[in-house]
Amino acid sequence: MNLLSINNLSKAYGAKVLFNKISFGINYGEKVALVAKNGSGKTTLFKILKGIEIADEGEVVFRKDITVGFLDQNFTFNEELTIQQLIDTADNKFVKAIKEYDDVIKLSETSTDPKVADRLEESLNQMNLIEAWDYEKNIVEILTRLEITNTAQVVKTLSGGQKKRVALALTLINRPNLIIMDEPTNHLDIDMIEWLENYLQDASLSILLVTHDRYFLDEVCDKIIEIDNYELYEYKGNFDYYLEKKAEREQIKDAEIDKARNLYRKEVVWVRKMPKARGTKSKSRVDAFYEIEKKAKQKRIEKKIELTVKMERMGSKIVELHNIKKNYPNKNILTEPFTYTFIPGEKIGVVGKNGVGKTTLLNIIQGKEQVDSGKVSLGDTIVFGYYSQSGMLIGEDKRIIEIVRDIAEHIPLANGTSMTAATLLTRFNFPPNVQFSYAHTLSGGEKRRLFLLTVLMKNPNFLILDEPTNDLDIVTLQTLEDFLEEFKGCVLIVSHDRYFIDRLVDHTFVMEGNGTIKDFPGNYTEYREWKANQKGEEFPVLKIEEPVIEKKAIEKTVTEAPAKKLSYKTQRELELIEAALPKLEEKKLELETKLASGLSEYNEIQKISEELKSIANELDEKSTRWLEIQEEV
Repeated sequence: MNLLSINNLSKAYGAKVLFNKISFGINYGEKVALVAKNGSGKTTLFKILKGIEIADEGEVVFRKDITVGFLDQNFTFNEELTIQQLIDTADNKFVKAIKEYDDVIKLSETSTDPKVADRLEESLNQMNLIEAWDYEKNIVEILTRLEITNTAQVVKTLSGGQKKRVALALTLINRPNLIIMDEPTNHLDIDMIEWLENYLQDASLSILLVTHDRYFLDEVCDKIIEIDNYELYEYKGNFDYYLEKKAEREQIKDAEIDKARNLYRKEVVWVRKMPKARGTKSKSRVDAFYEIEKKAKQKRIEKKIELTVKMERMGSKIVELHNIKKNYPNKNILTEPFTYTFIPGEKIGVVGKNGVGKTTLLNIIQGKEQVDSGKVSLGDTIVFGYYSQSGMLIGEDKRIIEIVRDIAEHIPLANGTSMTAATLLTRFNFPPNVQFSYAHTLSGGEKRRLFLLTVLMKNPNFLILDEPTNDLDIVTLQTLEDFLEEFKGCVLIVSHDRYFIDRLVDHTFVMEGNGTIKDFPGNYTEYREWKANQKGEEFPVLKIEEPVIEKKAIEKTVTEAPAKKLSYKTQRELELIEAALPKLEEKKLELETKLASGLSEYNEIQKISEELKSIANELDEKSTRWLEIQEEV
């Protein structure tokens, strides 16, 4: 069953062509990744699909009876609403089915009309068909996994990363037939990404996504489509298969261009010869000449960027951390002292959940933040190159060439030669016709690539990369990986991109959010495997322990026609309370036993007493509410 068809779609902005007459489709259950260089029109294509941009030609056709969910990089909310209000105002089949069920339940209490009974039966069938009974349970699971804990927060008070997670949660909660996602893993930590992989593998979901995360792409997608040189190519397979077939295609195309150029040189002599007799020449040969000319003037496949900038000399002393500690109110970053001495050439990954202090650690190492205790000692020759999440701190009203020339007009290279700013920009895939454009005309990925160039131009010997893979295309990432593998200085990488970390790092600083940093001798995947083996099992998967409404029990209740039936929301509340009460009573007994055991530490006694008071209050509230609901039945 075809859900989306794109036929002969073209889009250009003036002289800049993004894609030309591309066509593809997405079938039910198909999971497709869109791959292209930054600036090739990925985001523009998504805007056309959403209806906020108009194609120059071609058509986009969605199947009429499906729902489509969009996760954009630049999403918009009503900033005055709370997260809960956004959830409550969702318009999807689950909300409609639950509202219909609640309405007909109320109607059945006062009516004996057979049509009401028929409507109730139809409503129950629809609830069962779409599994609407689990709707609120699924909401809780999604919010929990994405660490959205306070749904009373007003949207305008959230950080950019929090807003991205809320946008993702709202998209998943609606459970559309087709999800179109632009960089869904940005602002997610690794645990969230791995959960999202499992969630999206559901066979009933159809997906079109843009992602730079190659592990994520391999786990989720079964087909890759690529926009390259305005055209579209399809590959049915994983990322390695795509790379193999792409290389074959490029090799064949280059050979065809070479052959056409050789033939063109011969034919152009023939065409120009004896102009007076041109009318007697073979028309078919002339027509063939123009086809050869068209092919001969095609561009050869662009080679990868070569990063060859010079590195400043590094002395024997680099960076030394001596028993450093750092904390903020209500937030433990480093409660346990951490000591480490960096050595030349090492590459270290930093992993941990959002908010555990990874960026704070990077700032401490650079001297941008002071420690509470301990000492940070820097070598005299150290030149940091900091690729931050925030990007370039410059006005976007500058021209691209001016941004680079403000740093240096001539840039020294590793081989002892130098290169002009314009030539270096060309090397970084900013051709001369683009260099005098203003920075605000660049795509998000192009801005990140320009930022990377400005960082490397300063010839650092200690690179600190904070989420460097966000918004960079896969071609640029592969080039950056090649460069970092050969880089002789130190590299410290914070990244949620497991492929990037696994390929590059020698060992890993693990920040688990408990105020400590552990130094693991291996990459991220090796760390996860080690941790799993330590427990003798796979990493535990967070389970939302909520009772599922027994559909048969509800049907029986309806059949027996009790005097009063609970609404869907009240029924759910009752079941949650009944699940929570035994756990609260068990916890209360445990705390009372601890207090009765004769504790001597005042602080511990006070802590347990406060927790016991809180548990007792919650137990009273839930017990009271349970009685109130029983009176409604």
